Formats: sequence, C-alpha cells, structure tokens
Amino acid sequence: MSADSPREVGERIAARRRARRLTQPDLAATAAVSLSMLRKIERGDRSPSDSTLEALARALDVDATQLRTGYTGTERRVHGALPELSAVISGYDIPQGPPTRHPDELAKVIRTAVDWRLGAQYGRIAAIIPSVLHDAIRHVHCASAADHPAAARMLASAARTADAIAFKYGSNDLSARLIDLMRWAADRSADPLVQATTAYVRTEMFFNARAHAVGLAALEHAVEAAPAPTGRPEIAARGALHMRAAVIAGRADDADAADAHLKHARRLADTLPEGTYSGTAFGPDSVRAHEVSVAVSLGPAYVDRALKVVTEWKPPATMPAERRSGMYIELARAQDWAGRPRDAFESLRVARAAAPQHTREHPWAREVAAGLRRQARADAESLTHFAEWIGAV
Repeated sequence: MSADSPREVGERIAARRRARRLTQPDLAATAAVSLSMLRKIERGDRSPSDSTLEALARALDVDATQLRTGYTGTERRVHGALPELSAVISGYDIPQGPPTRHPDELAKVIRTAVDWRLGAQYGRIAAIIPSVLHDAIRHVHCASAADHPAAARMLASAARTADAIAFKYGSNDLSARLIDLMRWAADRSADPLVQATTAYVRTEMFFNARAHAVGLAALEHAVEAAPAPTGRPEIAARGALHMRAAVIAGRADDADAADAHLKHARRLADTLPEGTYSGTAFGPDSVRAHEVSVAVSLGPAYVDRALKVVTEWKPPATMPAERRSGMYIELARAQDWAGRPRDAFESLRVARAAAPQHTREHPWAREVAAGLRRQARADAESLTHFAEWIGAV
C-alpha cells in the first residue's frame, strides 16, 4: 500500500509535467485523461486509479513508481515477464525465422530500453523486452554476413537489458542464462568493446555465488584483453572494468587490489567527461560513486573512507538513476555502521526518490531499513512507512 497522500502524488505529477514543459491540456490529451480529472489529481483532490497513473506515467516518460512510491503494478509486470524471457531464450541458438521488426526499428527500441535500464524503469522494460529479445535473436540468425556483427551487438544489448530485471528481481538462474546469451552474442560480434561490456556484466554471477576471488581474476583477465585505451569508448570500457574489479576485490577482502583498480579507474576517468559508453556510465563521478561502494565492500573498518567521499562530492542529478540510487543505498549502510541513523534513513529516502524500484528490490536497503526500525532509530513513523514500503516488516 502506498504511504503517499493524494496531494504528494499530485505534486509529483505536476512537477514532472512542468519539467517537461507541458501544460495541463497537453498532458491530459497525451494521456487520454480528462482535463478536469487531471486538475483534481494535481490539486490532490483525487487519487488516480492504477490505469490513470500508468497513462500519466507513459505521457510523462517515467515509470509509475516515480509518481506513487507504493505502486505495485511494476512488480506484477516484471514477474509476469520473467517466464516469457525464459521461454524466449530457451532456443536462442536455433534459427526461428525473420524478426517482426525492421532492423532500424529494432535498434531504436533497444536504445530506448537501454535508457530505461539506466533510469531503473523496470516496469517499462518488462512491458517490451520479451518481444524485443525475441526479435533480436531472430535478427542475428537472419542477418547477412555484412550485417551480422551489428545484429550481434544489438542482441548483446537487449540481453543485458533483460538481465537488468532478472538480476534486480532475484531471478538468478535466468540472469545467468541471459548473461550466457550475451556472451554468445559478444563472440559473434567480434567486437572487443562488446566483449569487455559482457565481462563487466558477467560479474553479477560471481557476486551472486559469492565467488569474489574468482570474479576478480575474471575481471583482471578482461582488463588485459580489453582494447587499448586509444579513444573514449576504449578508455571507458577499460575504466569500467577497473571500477568493477575494485568492488569485487573489496568483497574478496583484498584492499590492496581494490585500491590499485580504483587508482587505474580514476586515472582513466580523468581523461574523459562523465557519460554513458557502450551502455555503461563512466567518468569522474562514476568513479567517486565506486569509491563509496569499495569502502562499504571492505567492511565497517573502512566506513570513514565512504563518509569522506560524500563530504567532498555529491552525485549530480545527471548521473543515471540506478547508479545514483545504488550509491545512496551503500552510503546508508556506511552511515548505519557509523552510528548515524538519521543520516542513514535520509540516504535511503534519497535513493528511493532517485529510483524507487531499484531501492525496493535492493537487499542492502531492506537490511538497513529493517535494522533501523528494530532499534527504533530515526523518525519512528516515517521509518515505519518506509519499512512497510520496502518489505522490511
């Protein structure tokens, strides 16, 4: 159940509308909602039904959870998509005829889905990704020799986007199968950048298995195999691998390796602007976020390192929502360890504002919220609402 009042939901809708420079008549027409109803919703006089909320969210180009934090339609959609994804990839190596989308249309919809992944809009991904992945697999089998590498790159990107919802929603077996599909596509692309990205994503399997030392070895091998950092995409690919290696080194309790990889990542990040390269955010801000992640991975003894980062730097609003949310969740863990419950709760709230579904499905966010509530730390009523929303009670 949502802890949001109708007024809070209405204010969010109005703020999103103004940010997109839409008038109320514009939004009402695009969402196929009556203007009088929209006005009542924005004033807080009326709470939108689920179907109306979804229509407004689509018109505003956001996930419905950005408008109502307790909205559960996204979870239903994601869980409904997971069996479809499993069926789609069951015979990915078997030709099954031509795709339903033209390759140009397929490339466009995959780019859109990647943007949704970076923005943690999992419900929107779930609504389209089974059919997109189905077409991407078929396209690889039907593409000409000249077009085959590009088709394989598209399939790798689609598989990564599908994996985002499988991994975030705890479907680890499906996630592993999607990563295998991504590796299959990467090999067929013969593109070292796609292969480096695949190695980056494959680390999820080592996190899930708690095989941190093996994961570190795999990433270090991937760094050696990555293309020379001669241009921005190549620099970002190598830098992202170093960032990921630093985190898993922290989980492996190898502080020296974590620091060495962070140093390499920082040096590479200083040579290019923050941005999204081959579907992965990289740059100076991403490295700072990973400095927090590494400190938390190393454990409570390193809490001061995590806290020091955020005294000198704050994630910019332009950072992808999923990464920004993840940084604040990890910061909340460090603040809880440091005996700063109010700060920890505030970081969880910031994480939720950035990416509600990412926060709700994150085990560390749930763990910190449950611990704060058990110890009656931070504002009791607000914390109880948050704990109920995240499923920590």
